[in-house]
Amino acid sequence: MALLALAFGIMLPTATPTLAQPLGIEAVADRLIAAYPAFLERRQGNALVWRDGKHTALDDALGPKTPAQRLDNPDLKDMLADPYPVGTAPPPARNVDPGRARNADFFTAMYGDCLKGEVRKNLVPVVWLPKKWGGALQVTRVNGVAERLAAVSAELDALPARFDVYLFPAAGTYNCRTIAGTERVSPHGLGIAIDISTKESDYWRWGKPGADGQPVYRNRIPPEIVAIFEKHGFIWGGKWYHYDTMHFEYRPEFLPVR
Repeated sequence: MALLALAFGIMLPTATPTLAQPLGIEAVADRLIAAYPAFLERRQGNALVWRDGKHTALDDALGPKTPAQRLDNPDLKDMLADPYPVGTAPPPARNVDPGRARNADFFTAMYGDCLKGEVRKNLVPVVWLPKKWGGALQVTRVNGVAERLAAVSAELDALPARFDVYLFPAAGTYNCRTIAGTERVSPHGLGIAIDISTKESDYWRWGKPGADGQPVYRNRIPPEIVAIFEKHGFIWGGKWYHYDTMHFEYRPEFLPVR
């Protein structure tokens, strides 16, 4: 039964799993510095030191947080509290959302505040699947995001036609908006995210919850597509308990440095 459920992307009730030990501030700093070397220089105690001299606390010392608190007010350590499973993985455990917690000050310092018009100056067009579709998508050039998305596009463009329904028309990239049900600015407002075609996508807010009121996992996106995005530094919303299978965002701190 469990194997059948996995084949159809359905999450069965399971016991609460034992999660990996959270990363310490040293490991968190190492991950972030390796992922964003153009902005980050070194760790100094509990602070991440930026190349322009500013400091950001790695641990805000507010103690253990609930999953909701980690989403609403994450420090840098909280952002990496849930390990991201690269490659094929089972449906995520309850409230395990690797990459869904984002420290707003951290990302705004790199990409700008879209509410102040700071992101637009760095947006550049990327032609999405030039052989199969050819529409231009706006993403940021900061941290090489546009270049990496173009590399994703080239590899996806070479996939067999059976993958086309999942890939285009794309549902969007840059959009200065909040995340549904929150006051937090979406990663789309940073210019680092893309939603692929909605035709075969699933989103936890669209689905009927289970008898316990919790999301019931659904996914139809093939692993071949996910692997290409991950290869170039994009995490997938299909690895969140609060799943969003059309969504990919550039978060190289979760993925092997290449």
